[in-house]
Amino acid sequence: MGRGFIHDKLEIKFLILYITARVIEPIPFDTVLDLTMCDDGVDYFDFSECLNDLVKTEHLTLSEDGLYAITDKGLRNSQICESSLPYSVRLRCDKNLVACNRKLRRKSQVRASYEKRPNGTYTVKLNLDDDMGSVMDLKLMAVREDMAKMLTERFRKTPERIYTELMNALLSGDEDDKIEK
Repeated sequence: MGRGFIHDKLEIKFLILYITARVIEPIPFDTVLDLTMCDDGVDYFDFSECLNDLVKTEHLTLSEDGLYAITDKGLRNSQICESSLPYSVRLRCDKNLVACNRKLRRKSQVRASYEKRPNGTYTVKLNLDDDMGSVMDLKLMAVREDMAKMLTERFRKTPERIYTELMNALLSGDEDDKIEK
């Protein structure tokens, strides 16, 4: 066992419940692991066993796509037991949870996908949301799959910049406006 503040499997379970009660959406094994390893007393094998136990005892659910979520039972027990976690562990955990929730929120607000059309081209769907709802829903046609993939990847990296450039292009006057006058 490490030199951290967590000393037994029951405390690891409390920590896992503390974490899963505070994430904004279900998370995969690796994310639960990363967030739980905030204390040197947590061992990977004990963590794995505790996570499985929490699913068996219905404190957590494990979806078909490998995402863990807390149940009502887990939430009740987490609220009862969270004060037994060392304060320093909770502080470290809260700091990591803020960053994790920021990434999860970002992932749900920026979506990009593509699908093949019957004619062999691809439809690229780009969506950007904020806390109020949809900011942009854009569909584009790409002639090749590699182009469609590149468009989705670039949009995911800088959606705000793309939105701003699109707005600027649509709102700015250009040479065509001058010719029409």
